Amino acid sequence: MKAVCWEGANKVEVKTVPDPKIINPRDAIIKITSTAICGSDLHLYDGFNPTMKPGDILGHEFMGEIVELGSGVKDGNPRNNGEPLAVGDRVVVPFTIACGSCFFCNRTLWSLCDNSNPNAWMVEKVMGHSPSGLFGYSHLTGGYAGGQAEYARVPFADTGLFKIPDGLTDEQVLFLTDIFPTGYMAAENCDIQPGDTVAIWGCGPVGQFAIRSAYMLGADRVIAIDRVPERLQMAKEQGKAEILNYEEVEVGEALKEMTGGRGPDSVMDAVGMEAHGMGLEGMYDKVMQAARLETDRPNVLRQAIVACRKGGTVSVPGVYTGFVDKIPMGAFMNKGLTMKTGQTHLHRYLRPLLERVQNGDIDPSFVVTHRLPLDAAPEAYEIFKHKKDNCIKVVLKP
Repeated sequence: MKAVCWEGANKVEVKTVPDPKIINPRDAIIKITSTAICGSDLHLYDGFNPTMKPGDILGHEFMGEIVELGSGVKDGNPRNNGEPLAVGDRVVVPFTIACGSCFFCNRTLWSLCDNSNPNAWMVEKVMGHSPSGLFGYSHLTGGYAGGQAEYARVPFADTGLFKIPDGLTDEQVLFLTDIFPTGYMAAENCDIQPGDTVAIWGCGPVGQFAIRSAYMLGADRVIAIDRVPERLQMAKEQGKAEILNYEEVEVGEALKEMTGGRGPDSVMDAVGMEAHGMGLEGMYDKVMQAARLETDRPNVLRQAIVACRKGGTVSVPGVYTGFVDKIPMGAFMNKGLTMKTGQTHLHRYLRPLLERVQNGDIDPSFVVTHRLPLDAAPEAYEIFKHKKDNCIKVVLKP
């Protein structure tokens, strides 16, 4: 089969690799019909995530048709209304891999599964404990082959695969695999109350879904912060957010002015480890990162903590992988803030967010700006990374 393989920093190639095979009785093989490039894929593409190896297959946003089931995939699960899976079913694949029966899965903390990361020992050395395995996201999270390919093996298929009903296009449901639930959980983590104002840094795909989710959950105002004109335009015109361009205004002062001096009720870092800082602070982070004195650039996280009102909530869906410097813990502690973060508990949101799509509350395909064949993946990564041609989201078709 053809697959998008990581070959070093800023280099991917479409290669012919062996077809996946059933390894465990709970596995399934799916023929992929749509897959996407995620912002967090760029962390791998840019060479910031450790333990990548040449030839690793990328991609964690994918869906398709079941072509083979392991002998252990027999029972249904509540997300599929108790119906068992069958060859020919059209399914989406959560990017987090979960066993369905461990301490954390039983508490619906699916992205913290104890049994899906075979390389947990690597993570434990740095983080103390390991999160779940992830598709296509380095050997630190299991070394699983990703879904930017023609076929994929899905472990714990009886727990993870989610059947899609007829009448919905791939692009309406593809983002149930990651960015729609990620934006929704991030908004949920804001603990939004009626009349609240939410400030969101980052108007990429996750930020766009977070804007819409915040309104779904009752926010009165959403203020979106970015520097890319087309992303700000989408946030304003389609998301109905107020917008700030951080290259044109001092964001902290602007947020105070827009909220009568109090600050937003909750703030969200939908950018993560590769934030673009301004001035000396931005230069400092780049130097520290280049010197390996910090792994991630937390410019947005610093801003968000300082901007949030007293007693507010800081939600962090943006990916961080290691260590950061100069976090304003004094502001965080003395203002009595709460921080909520983590990889998304995808399985928890599949059914309710599918119902949102079916009910017409949202059409997730709004975020797609580019559609390219799988063979064009090297070009697609460059388009997405450098935001060429007003690119916001790329879908690849095998």
